[in-house]
Amino acid sequence: MSDLVNGINGYIWSLPLIYLCLGVGLYFSLRTRFLQIRHIKEMVRLMFKGEDSPAGITSFQALTLSLSGRVGTGNIAGVATAITFGGPGAVFWMWVVAFLGAGTAFVESTLAQIYKEKDDNGLYRGGPAYYIEKGLGMKWYAWIFAFATIIGCGLLLPGVQANSIASGIENAFGISTSVSAAAVVIMLGLIIFGGVKRIAHFTQVVVPFMALGYILVAFVIIVMHIEMLPDVVGLIVGSAFGMKAGFGAILGLAIEWGVKRGIYSNEAGQGTGPHPAAAAEVSHPAKQGLVQGFSVYVDTLFVCTATAFMIIITGAYNVMGKTGEAIVEQLPGVSAGPGYTQAAVESVMPGFGGIFVAVALFFFAFTTILAYYYIAETNVAYINRQVHRPWLTFLLKIALMGSVVYGSVKTAELAWGLGDIGVGLMAWLNIVAILLLQKPALIALKDYEAQKAQGLDPTFDPVKLGIKNADIWVKDNKAKTGTAAADVVTDAQTERG
Repeated sequence: MSDLVNGINGYIWSLPLIYLCLGVGLYFSLRTRFLQIRHIKEMVRLMFKGEDSPAGITSFQALTLSLSGRVGTGNIAGVATAITFGGPGAVFWMWVVAFLGAGTAFVESTLAQIYKEKDDNGLYRGGPAYYIEKGLGMKWYAWIFAFATIIGCGLLLPGVQANSIASGIENAFGISTSVSAAAVVIMLGLIIFGGVKRIAHFTQVVVPFMALGYILVAFVIIVMHIEMLPDVVGLIVGSAFGMKAGFGAILGLAIEWGVKRGIYSNEAGQGTGPHPAAAAEVSHPAKQGLVQGFSVYVDTLFVCTATAFMIIITGAYNVMGKTGEAIVEQLPGVSAGPGYTQAAVESVMPGFGGIFVAVALFFFAFTTILAYYYIAETNVAYINRQVHRPWLTFLLKIALMGSVVYGSVKTAELAWGLGDIGVGLMAWLNIVAILLLQKPALIALKDYEAQKAQGLDPTFDPVKLGIKNADIWVKDNKAKTGTAAADVVTDAQTERG
């Protein structure tokens, strides 16, 4: 099974995808005039703006729901894996992917807002399948993405998160992986059977708490080794370009693993972020696009960097060469994964490290599984627009919980391999789609900036901008116009009376 999975990954994660992800991020950064720098203040401001409605959730809830998908085991185990197979230089390429990926995240999330719609329960739904069908008119392509996402987020990716939870708990507390799997499944069921609103409220509380707590511990460890920080930064940057002794031979691997784990962690371009972005109640699509761009920074530049600095500054890592030989072996017998971070924290805070990382990993990975469910459910909802089979959602819940159990008890290598297949398939399909359908997102950004320059709170009128098939916005604008007209009539009648 492992050989088959590795063989498939060899094709999916070939060099073309690596360069495509970097190239597209650079392209959208240039097309948006590096909005990730120009609009950084606006990104932060918009996070706390907006209101929910019967149809949608707030911008902050959409952000935390998105972050629950972005901030997961990739931020702990994924960083360790990148360092093991790509050296410390892989961290630099994760930073590059995050910086460039903010532009990609803006485009895909803005498109999701433009082409969102309401499902049978009156809730906003959107994502790549929706904007591929409405924006490109390619229903067959949209169905392929929907099926790939249901398989990826419903079956393949949850196992990676569950495996890290089970491994972390077993390392810290000695609890069997089967026991932790049962506990996770029960908790998961209690939340996912409550719908998107329950998921959003849960992540709104948990995600900021877990991210801030994790970064705080990392900050303490870095301060305790502050004299080593310049050397750590120098090692990361130097290794990224093959300028450090011992790491020159794996320069290509540093780029490959940095990009691969960067995309897995921050998900920019993968097509997962647009799903929660579409659920937000905002007055202009670009607002949520900017918020989602900032979420990439939170994930990689904050949380992943915290992990990398903890591991490298304490020397709690191994690096393997192309043929499997050890270039650096400071943790003999410890496999790439949460064990690195546990050893790093334990070396500074004895008796606390293993438990802290296990708890952090649980919250990171558990909320990511919730996000995966929501994303998969959104694509089931897309398919149900045509086939009308309500039982498909129930089947998805059962399949996802089965994936959690399977991933918990299988080896980490197999779990990560299956997860990489899911990420790679979605990335290929979504990146091609947003390259073909970039114009509406760029028009929306220009319109947003023009209205802001006039001192207005931007609103979106797709008809005025020449954007077709943005039906929900057209209906809402007509409803608002009708309400305003009715108010004028009422006022006139009152005056006559």
